Amino acid sequence: MRLIGLTGGIGTGKTTVSNYLARTHNLPVWDADIYARRAVEPDSPVLDTLVDRYGSELLLPDGSLDRPALGNIIFHNLTERRWVEAQIHPFVRDRFRENCDALRKTPSPGEPTAVLAVPLLLEAEMTDLATEIWVVYCSPEQQKRRLIERHGSSLTSAQIQARIDSQMPLEEKCRRADVVLDNSSTLEVLYEQCDRAIG
Repeated sequence: MRLIGLTGGIGTGKTTVSNYLARTHNLPVWDADIYARRAVEPDSPVLDTLVDRYGSELLLPDGSLDRPALGNIIFHNLTERRWVEAQIHPFVRDRFRENCDALRKTPSPGEPTAVLAVPLLLEAEMTDLATEIWVVYCSPEQQKRRLIERHGSSLTSAQIQARIDSQMPLEEKCRRADVVLDNSSTLEVLYEQCDRAIG
């Protein structure tokens, strides 16, 4: 079974790559961000644990998580970020294991292959779930520009930098990668690299 651990930095283009692999190569993509959101759905044990620690001001009127409020806590405090991640990551890991078990049992003409899209693949020490690691890279200037374009005026420059700084440096991720996808040029160039890496 081939399990591609797809990661990179915030704003480097992981979603662009995962969408391409799903669309063009018909690969299942398991997105850690989706599972992380499920982990903190209203009335979930994880959300209850967060509220116990930070108080009910972490909740919106409908009982759902106030993500910006949590972001203000975890992107400025390493200890709190690690604590929150320790609550969410086991749930995410369990979903990946369930998916792997299901893929193993699914008849396939070739080698079963899936993409694990995990922004914190290395930071969360989930590399054991993948058979290879792909890192999407771009320059720090491009990374900041893309985040500004994505978030507009909803995040300050300092908040954007805090999110970048909260992750392992891209250079370190690239050193630990089996495949580095350079997303500093055109989409066509990026997709060509994806095609070569898939083989």
